Amino acid sequence: MINITLPDGSVRQYEQGVTSFEVAQSISEGLARNVLAAKVNDTVWDLSRPITEDARVQLLTWNDDLGKNAFWHSSAHLLAEALEELYPGVKFGIGPPVENGFYYDVDLGERSFSQEDFAKVEQKMLELARNKNEFKRRDVSKAEAIEYFTQKGDEYKLDLIKDLADGTISFYEQGNFVDLCRGPHIPNTGHIKAAKIMNVAGAYWRGDEKNKQLTRIYGVTFPKQKELTEHLQRLEEAKKRDHRKLGKELELFAFSEKVGMGLPLWLPKGTLLRERLEQFMRKAQMRAGYQPVVTPHIGSKELYITSGHYEKYGADSFQPIKTPNEGEEFFLKPMNCPHHCEIYKTRPRSYKELPVRLAEFGTVYRYEQSGELHGLTRVRGFTQDDAHIFCRPDQVKEEFIKVIDLVLYVFNALGFEDYTAQISLRDPENKKKYIGGDEAWEKAETAIIEAAAEKGLRTVTELGEAAFYGPKLDFMVKDALGRKWQLGTIQVDYQLPERFQLEYIGADNQKHRPVMIHRAPFGSLERFVAVLIEHCGGNFPLWLSPDQFAILPISEKYQDFAQEVYHRLQQHDIRGFVDNRDEKIGRKIRDAEVQKVPYMLIVGEKEQENDAVSVRKHGEGDLGTMSVEEYISFFQNKIAEVLNK
Repeated sequence: MINITLPDGSVRQYEQGVTSFEVAQSISEGLARNVLAAKVNDTVWDLSRPITEDARVQLLTWNDDLGKNAFWHSSAHLLAEALEELYPGVKFGIGPPVENGFYYDVDLGERSFSQEDFAKVEQKMLELARNKNEFKRRDVSKAEAIEYFTQKGDEYKLDLIKDLADGTISFYEQGNFVDLCRGPHIPNTGHIKAAKIMNVAGAYWRGDEKNKQLTRIYGVTFPKQKELTEHLQRLEEAKKRDHRKLGKELELFAFSEKVGMGLPLWLPKGTLLRERLEQFMRKAQMRAGYQPVVTPHIGSKELYITSGHYEKYGADSFQPIKTPNEGEEFFLKPMNCPHHCEIYKTRPRSYKELPVRLAEFGTVYRYEQSGELHGLTRVRGFTQDDAHIFCRPDQVKEEFIKVIDLVLYVFNALGFEDYTAQISLRDPENKKKYIGGDEAWEKAETAIIEAAAEKGLRTVTELGEAAFYGPKLDFMVKDALGRKWQLGTIQVDYQLPERFQLEYIGADNQKHRPVMIHRAPFGSLERFVAVLIEHCGGNFPLWLSPDQFAILPISEKYQDFAQEVYHRLQQHDIRGFVDNRDEKIGRKIRDAEVQKVPYMLIVGEKEQENDAVSVRKHGEGDLGTMSVEEYISFFQNKIAEVLNK
């Protein structure tokens, strides 16, 4: 007998060789119908694979990300099977799952593939899915794998096989289709009830432009047609919320080819929004004991050699800036942390003054490939709400918890309610990717895990996702459309203090090395604003909106009163404008609605006589008449409801 430990901590005994599917059946028939794969210890397995020793088992359904991965990986094989029936002789590259579906890179020879072909491929996929063919795994020798794909004439699979070690190769078969694959897969094709080909693009084999360009076919599948319909509706809504579209309509930011790709220009309204975010964070940081600093946009090459950034990123970054002095080189700043290390070193430090918390809205520059640039989410110049905490080892967990509190305060104020904390650890199988010794890494990883547990965060653990200098906690936020974004990040670092020889004098009067915590609740301001725009569809929280009101005089006669109200609101730090255009009031209201101005204050004869405004709320309509003083109080209470939670 073997012991199977389930996620709730319960332990069940089964005969050796039990499958995950049989474990699911023993729990309930409903679970057995819906289970797609299983996580056995730390690896995802097919449900039919025998378990021969004690193990931790998590049964994965469509509601689990890993379950979706197995579903979409299997769907890529179904797509390939459909293509092979429709296009005899097609050759296959790779077909992985991706965030929202899957793709397969294929060589169709002289044939083309376009939107006109989508429907017939979808129909063929569903036709094949209804056969409920099992995904059968078979381990093969390298010689057998080479022989099979040589006979088939698929040079792409042969290219993949040459890098694989004998004894590690497996085939998967469903229906008449056989593929080179590690798995895992869902039990059979019958789970796939809805399919949609989403897009087609070109992709060089192995990502090398010297190789042949293949056809990359993107698809998505679901266990229910209703879920596909909802997915397509969300995509349509996402188009309306695209931050590039709304950024232009709301006059927030722009790009110029003359300035350079990936270098955003912030327009007046966008700058107001950005400055509000900065002021909000500065106030929160001052309350939390941070000290503001400012560092240059460039740094000596030696600075980044010392930090390790040059070795790690130098070849792929903006290239050195040379000066008239022979051999003198500077880099556009890719990170703020090396500069902050040098600030820490400006004078001796005592254990009594730690932690030292240095904060900066520092602009950094990284050379993203042109094909990866995307609005504000991927740019070449961006500003981080960066801070670095230098503390004693016994203060790490306490400081980490305080940073978590700050991140949650930000999320609450901006309406991000659905988030998961990703604990990003070292890849234990590939420690060469990281700098520093095992002891420091283990201490840092333990501090993060314990801090997240004490705050009761919903967490997932990802091996291999740590920064090269230390583990981190990344906050993965779901927006209003259910998409995941990585926003706030907190990282523990024992390495840079060592590289920069940072010290403090301890209670024992000896020199000690501080621990460094990197944190950025917004991350990149540019990326944060992009996510925020799409999350709220341009309807920003009231405290953040660039224009919080529009005063709409009914006619020219009331413009003086409108200006008087405007100045009174300004005195209370309430921002907006007066619409003095010679337009009918209906047109002014419609235009303010399009501009997503939170409140419209209409003024006419009655309002002027009573020192009042007629209030309309964006998207809701008439709220009635208030005196100007009542509106100021009403507005301030609305702001306080959010920021004082």
